[in-house]
Amino acid sequence: MSDFSLAWTLSRQRLVDTISDLSGTQLNWPLHESALTIAQMSVHVAGVEVSFASQLTGTELSGDQLRLKKAATEGVVNDMPFPYSASELTPENVMAILQTAKDMLWPIIESPSEEVLQKEIVSALGPVITGAGALARLSFHAAYHQGQAYLIRTAPGFPAS
Repeated sequence: MSDFSLAWTLSRQRLVDTISDLSGTQLNWPLHESALTIAQMSVHVAGVEVSFASQLTGTELSGDQLRLKKAATEGVVNDMPFPYSASELTPENVMAILQTAKDMLWPIIESPSEEVLQKEIVSALGPVITGAGALARLSFHAAYHQGQAYLIRTAPGFPAS
């Protein structure tokens, strides 16, 4: 097990623990007009994981995977609409999306090859990074959004259910 996977597992599980008891209304509650909802940021985390995993392995994405990859950037770092509607972001679908990304990323992050660590890819924010840089970013990315999710769920006006 790599150091990347140890940090990622902790970070990712804390995000899941923070959101797993939320209703669809809570997952899709907007803190303010330009903020991501908890559901959107969770799917964004999965989108970045799928984006990095596909680039690191050279895997061609199609259909739902391509749509998920769009969640890495669309509506997050640009003015495009988020690729999923609130009605699609049910608790079950958000957890399924997170599992899809985990299944794709785990073999890479658990035991990355030297080729993966050295491979150059494009990050969600635009710069070219190495595979090692991608895995380092993934190690804390979910925790970053877990903190945001915690703040949202403790904000005044957050729905009771």
